Amino acid sequence: MSGFNLLHLITKSPPVSLRSCSLPSGACRSKKTWPVSYTQEELRKRLTPKQFHVTQERGTESAFTGEFTYHKDEGTYNCVVCGAPLFSSHSKFDSGSGWPSFFDLLKEESITLSDDFSYGLHRVETTCSQCGAHLGHLFDDGPKPTGKRYCMNSASLAFQPKDAPLDGACGSTDGKAEL
Repeated sequence: MSGFNLLHLITKSPPVSLRSCSLPSGACRSKKTWPVSYTQEELRKRLTPKQFHVTQERGTESAFTGEFTYHKDEGTYNCVVCGAPLFSSHSKFDSGSGWPSFFDLLKEESITLSDDFSYGLHRVETTCSQCGAHLGHLFDDGPKPTGKRYCMNSASLAFQPKDAPLDGACGSTDGKAEL
């Protein structure tokens, strides 16, 4: 019995259901298959080194260090790479994990789920459905009504305040998305 299944027996919670993506378990889609694509050179110019590492190399930021961990403003959290809207501030909650956490998506199709077997664990990776940027992971220990915890890296998100005009910039004026 895997550790993942054993965890669910102990916690008595059902595992998160995965949407089939017709790829072998643990496989990654090529970046060329996403609806929106950017060259590595363009992304290195536009993103900070941390944002590039997290979104393109499936990295993570240290717990309790991200810009949005304790962020409370009203608005929308977008993909830092392509600007796709992902989460509303109304679904954000303090999970105590050290990363921004959300219990629901703006639209179910805004992220793609896939198996992640890194570090000898089975987790559910979340990526932007538009550009394939790594966002974080999904866990099934969130609050009601969904029971889900979308545990995101601040470096993968850009924030659009509620009353700000929609200009698609999602970043600072120097061309680098803000961290």
